[in-house]
Amino acid sequence: MKLIDTRDAAGHVLCHDLTQIIPGTFKGPRFRKGHIVAPEDIPILLSMGKEHLYVWEKTPGMLHEDEAAERLRLLCQNEHMHPTPVKEGKIELIADCDGLFRVDVPRLNAVNDVEELMIATRHTDTAVRKGDKLAGTRVIPLVVREEVLLQAEQRAGRAPLLSLIPWKLRTCGLIITGSEVAKGLIQDAFTPVIVDKLAAYGITVTEHCLPGDDRAVITAAALDYHAKGVDLVLCTGGMSVDPDDRTPGAIKDTGAEIVSYGAPVLPGAMFLLGYFSDGVPILGLPGCVMYAKATIFDLLLPRIAAGVRISRSEITAMGHGGLCLGCAECRYPVCPFGK
Repeated sequence: MKLIDTRDAAGHVLCHDLTQIIPGTFKGPRFRKGHIVAPEDIPILLSMGKEHLYVWEKTPGMLHEDEAAERLRLLCQNEHMHPTPVKEGKIELIADCDGLFRVDVPRLNAVNDVEELMIATRHTDTAVRKGDKLAGTRVIPLVVREEVLLQAEQRAGRAPLLSLIPWKLRTCGLIITGSEVAKGLIQDAFTPVIVDKLAAYGITVTEHCLPGDDRAVITAAALDYHAKGVDLVLCTGGMSVDPDDRTPGAIKDTGAEIVSYGAPVLPGAMFLLGYFSDGVPILGLPGCVMYAKATIFDLLLPRIAAGVRISRSEITAMGHGGLCLGCAECRYPVCPFGK
């Protein structure tokens, strides 16, 4: 820092907040730390009794917090997001569309391990809407050594740390199993729930049937919907290991690759995920999806809707955080479930 005459301060950067008091009207910071003094600011500063100011003395190898924040933003920003104007060394990234937000967590952790800077993000693999805040970057001190930013850039690598993938799937074939539903003995409560959940991601149910519990008929319906070109096939109910629950076997009979039958998530343990050879997903949804607000289906649907293939290891890792606490007032997704 250096002390200068306020009359000569235009273009210099303030090193601390400057408080203004107007009795009965205003009391607070009139100029914030990091503010670049403009010519029109000088009369105001003098009226505040500031004859001299401490300003940042720029030296080679040192960066102002705003410059450093811009460098951090470049490590993060990807397609479909835009930055806010830099303010007090902080920049936030905002979503330009609905989609799946993803973070390269190991590289993010490596960058945040560099002292004197930080990047904070939403959780990875979560659904976001246009206008949502995605991440914020800033450096801790007012000025920082450029070598700190160089170290962060080296750890981050060339690819952005963040990505936002717009929803890709558009159509779904829905198969509601259960002879009691097919015969009209009970009302089909599954379909309206599934339709609503899919609609939130821009997916429409274009094919729909109630084949009962006939394994061959369920398989035929799934193959027919796949041949018609739907982006997603869903089979509901009949997912347990009871002898009369035929859905898992029917899905296997389609020839789809079964990634996982069973998942370490409650509710949703009897979930099944598979893929046809062309990458179209086929899912077996347990009964909990019909009545529980948040299940494994809600945790995985953002990735499915974005066309991101899910591996068995990813499902295995869901056990940590995969227990719904059954709160009296469900606040999902603003809760620990799935995180």
